[in-house]
Amino acid sequence: MKAADAFSGFPKQTLTFFRNLAKNNNKLWFDSHREEYEKIVMAPARDFVLALGDKLKKISPAVHADPRTNHSIFRINRDTRFSSDKTPYKTHLALWFWEGARPRMECSGFYFHLEPTHLMLGAGIYLFPKDLLEAYRQAVVHPRQGPALTLALDKLMKHKGCFLGGSHYKKTPPGFDPAHPNAEYLLYNGLYAGVELQIPAQLHTPDLADFCFDHFKKMLPLHQWLLALTRQA
Repeated sequence: MKAADAFSGFPKQTLTFFRNLAKNNNKLWFDSHREEYEKIVMAPARDFVLALGDKLKKISPAVHADPRTNHSIFRINRDTRFSSDKTPYKTHLALWFWEGARPRMECSGFYFHLEPTHLMLGAGIYLFPKDLLEAYRQAVVHPRQGPALTLALDKLMKHKGCFLGGSHYKKTPPGFDPAHPNAEYLLYNGLYAGVELQIPAQLHTPDLADFCFDHFKKMLPLHQWLLALTRQA
């Protein structure tokens, strides 16, 4: 495995590749450009996973930064089984750094999403599994965990451009008080925060890991609250 300092930045051709893929989203085109994909997308992505993972361990010591596909690097193939959109490939690069003992997508973690037009960085859990959803709801109204969540989100939302996601339900779940101070968070079926940014100049330099780390540090209060939740559930 390469050292964490091997990352030198994503080449400018990385974004060009995804622009071209969006115009030619078919297996024939992708197969003929697979070597290019491996060289200008996957190779720097693997190095970046190690570089950013090394940074994240400073704030999340047990974070998983595994530079394999279906671990920290999401597959480029789309799951089209239940979608009307049958284009076979994603036109972005998605990376996931998770912490906890549950399956990786049931853990809180840090998310990196690169498209030709923007970079999105996020933290949290996109969708709670059934058992964790119930534990989350109980924590939201708990006399100690509930205020801790409010405090974490207050800190988070002070940062410019930060958004909160996961709101899904229209009504407070049965058995919960709609007048509770934290009732709005009972409408969530996942809880995550993020920022959407213009493509930074750092994308093409080794400084990208520091750039992302600085944003993820701001999201740490939410990650830590969710990490505690997953450990108790």
